[in-house]
Amino acid sequence: MSGTFLLFVGGLLGLFGYAYAATTIPGANPSTQAQSNTYYWSDGSVMTTQGSTNRQNVDLAQVPKLVQWDFLAAENATFYSDPGIDTQGMLRAVYHMATGGEVQSGSTITQQFVKNTYLSQDQSVTRKLREIMISLKIGGQMSKQQILQGYLNTCYYGRDAYGIEAAARTYYHVHAFQLNVSQGAFIAATVNEPSLLMHADTDPRAKAQAKARWKYVLDRMAKIHEITGAQEQHYLASGFPTPKPYSPSAGMSGQTGYLVQAAEKYVEAHASLTDQQLGRGGYQIYTTFDKRKVNALSASVAAMEHRHLDPQHRSADKDVQVGAASISPSTGAIVALYGGAGWNKGHWTDNADATGVPVGSTFKPVDLAAALDHGAVLSPGQPASPITPASKFDGDDGITIKDQQGRELSDSNDPTGLLHQRNDVSTKWGYITLRKAMEQSVNTPYVQLGEYVGYGNVEGEALKAGLLRTSLQYDTPGFYIGTSTPSAIRMADAYATFDDGGIQHEPYSVTKVVADGRQLPGFDKPKGTTAMPASTADTVTDVLRDVVKNGTGTHAQALGRPVAGKTGTTDDYKSAWFIGYTPQLTTAVSMFKEDPKNAGLQSMQGVGGYAKVFGADMPTEVWTGYMTAALQGQPVQQFPPAPPLGQSTDEYGAPSPTPSATAAQSTPPATPTAPAAPTPTPAPCRGHGRHCVSPSPTDTAGTTTGTTGTTGTTGTGGGLLGGTTGGNTSPSPTTSSPAPAVTRGGP
Repeated sequence: MSGTFLLFVGGLLGLFGYAYAATTIPGANPSTQAQSNTYYWSDGSVMTTQGSTNRQNVDLAQVPKLVQWDFLAAENATFYSDPGIDTQGMLRAVYHMATGGEVQSGSTITQQFVKNTYLSQDQSVTRKLREIMISLKIGGQMSKQQILQGYLNTCYYGRDAYGIEAAARTYYHVHAFQLNVSQGAFIAATVNEPSLLMHADTDPRAKAQAKARWKYVLDRMAKIHEITGAQEQHYLASGFPTPKPYSPSAGMSGQTGYLVQAAEKYVEAHASLTDQQLGRGGYQIYTTFDKRKVNALSASVAAMEHRHLDPQHRSADKDVQVGAASISPSTGAIVALYGGAGWNKGHWTDNADATGVPVGSTFKPVDLAAALDHGAVLSPGQPASPITPASKFDGDDGITIKDQQGRELSDSNDPTGLLHQRNDVSTKWGYITLRKAMEQSVNTPYVQLGEYVGYGNVEGEALKAGLLRTSLQYDTPGFYIGTSTPSAIRMADAYATFDDGGIQHEPYSVTKVVADGRQLPGFDKPKGTTAMPASTADTVTDVLRDVVKNGTGTHAQALGRPVAGKTGTTDDYKSAWFIGYTPQLTTAVSMFKEDPKNAGLQSMQGVGGYAKVFGADMPTEVWTGYMTAALQGQPVQQFPPAPPLGQSTDEYGAPSPTPSATAAQSTPPATPTAPAAPTPTPAPCRGHGRHCVSPSPTDTAGTTTGTTGTTGTTGTGGGLLGGTTGGNTSPSPTTSSPAPAVTRGGP
C-alpha cells in the first residue's frame, strides 16, 4: 500500500512537473490591452471617452496604498506571501457557496489577473488547470507589484468601466489617485457582481448588498491590521459612500465631436503623434473647453435658427450653416466652439476650424492697424505719412483705385478699363474719416488705404495678429476688404490680439495630456508675443467700439456691456460675420449657405426672410445671445481709454486738411496718366511678385477651394476680382470668365 501510494504521488508530481514545464505564457488578449482616450472639460470633469473599451491604464503608484489593500483584503490577503495560487482558498470558496455564506472567488489575485489577461471567462476544468499553471509561472516571472497593477487595470467594475481609473471616474467622478479607503472598499466590492452593484445608487436591493459587501471589506481591513478598529468605526459612522449617478459617455454627438476633433489635432501637432498612435488609446486629454460656454453657444445658435429659419416652408433657409469660436484674449484658450449641426446628424466638417468662408469687412481692422503702424504713401516718391482714424479718404462709390506710384489700377471687365471700387450704396459720402468708414462699413476708403499702405505691410500685420498665411488671398485689391478665408478660430484670435493690447496668443485647446501615468511634454500654455504696440491695438478697439455705438454693429449693444466689434458681409451675401469682444472674451460668428451635394457657397438672399443677409443681423444675434450667457455673473469691465491720436494725414484732395497734416499732404501727388481705353495697360506685379493688377488669362471665376465634409465643401471664389459686399470678392457662378470688377459696401 505504501509503495502504491508513493507511486501514485510520484506520478502526480511527475505529471505536475511535466505540465509546468510544458506550460507557456500566451500573449495577452487584445481586448485586455485596448484603452480609450478620455477628454476632460476645463473644470476637470469628463467630456467623453473615445474608443471601444473604456479603460485607461495607470501605474500602481497612482492607486493609494490603502485602496490597494481594499482589494487584497477582499480577495487575497496573502497575496504578497503566496506563490500565486491558494488551494485552501479554493476549497473555502466552495464551502461558503455551499452554505450560503459570503461570495468569494476562490482564486488569488494572480489567478484572476491571468484569467482576465490571458484566458477566457469560461468555467471548464481545462481552463481552470491552465489558469493554475500559468499563475505559478507568472508568479516566478513578474513582481507582485506588476501583477497587482495588471489586475487593477484589467478587472471589470460595471458601468462599462474597465480598470480602476475608469471605475473611479464613473462611480465617484475622481481619478484613481483621489480615491479614499471607503470608496475603494465599494469599488473592490463591485468586482464580484458588477452587473448588480453598479446600480447601488438607484436599486435598493443592489444598495443593500453593496453596503453589506462594503462593511465586509472594511472589517477585513481591520482584521489584517491595515486600518485600526477606530478607523473602521469612523468609516462606518461616516456612512456608505453612495456612487454618483451613472452618466454614460456622451459619445461624439452634438458639439462633442467637433471639440474632440479640435483637441486631437492639437495633441497630434504638439506631441508628435500620428492618428494611429492616438487611436490606440490610453491618453487622458485635458481641454480648455468650458462646458457651460459650449452649451450656451450651441443654445444661442439654436435660438436664432428657431426664430428665423424655416427650411420646411422656405427653400432659401435650406443648407444654412453657422460656425463660431470663443477665445480668452489674455491666454488664447479656446473656451467654446460651434462646429455645425452635430456629428450625429452627419455634419463632419468643423465650421469653427474650417477655411473657405470669406471674412468680408471684418478684415478692415487689420488694414487700420497696418496703417497706424506703417503709415501710408499718399504721394508718389514721398515717405509714408502718419495715419489715424481721423484721416480722411474719399468714400464715394465708384472711385478709381491708385497704387503708391499714383497709377490707376486696371480692370479689363470695366468699360473704362480701370478699377472702380464700389460700395453697397451710391451714397455721396465725400471725404470721410477712417473711423466713419469703419462704422458704416464703407469700402472705398479702405481699399485705397490698403494700396497706399502696401500689400506687404497689411499681410505682415495680419500674420502678426494671428492669421495664417495659407488663408490669406492676395489676388486683388479686394484683399483689403476680406477676400481671405481664415477660420472662425483664427479670426477670433486676431481680434483677441486687439483685445489684449497688441499681445498675440496662439489659440490652444489642450492644457495637459497624460499617458501611462506620465504627463507628456509640449502642452505648456503658449506665451504671448507683441504683435503691435498697445496704442495701435487700443486705437483699433476704440474705433470698433464706435461701430457698435453708431454703426453697423448696434445690435450688439443688447449685451449691456462695453463692446468692440465689426460686421462683415460678402458679395451676393454668400457669407456674413460678426466678430466682437469685451475685455474678458472674444467671439467670432460666421454664417453661410452650402449645398452638401454641390461644393461652393450660395447666396443667402431671402434666408430668414431677409432680402439681404448682413453680419449685423443673425450672426450678431447669435453673438449677443451667447455672450450674454457666457458673461453672466462676471463683473462689467472697461476697455483702456483711447490713446492720443497724434499726427495724421488726409488723402490728397480732402477739402479740409487736419491741423496736424504733414507737409506731404499739401504736396499734390503726380498726376498719373490713365491708360487708354478700351485696352488698358496693366500695372506691374506687386507684393513679393505674387500679385498683378490685371487679370491672368487663366483666372477662372468658378474655381472653388475648401475643406470637404459630409455636409459639403466650404469654399471661396477663385475669380481675379469678384464683387464684394462689405469687403469680399467672390466669383460669378455662371461664367468661366473673370468676375466683374464690382465691389459693393455694406456691414
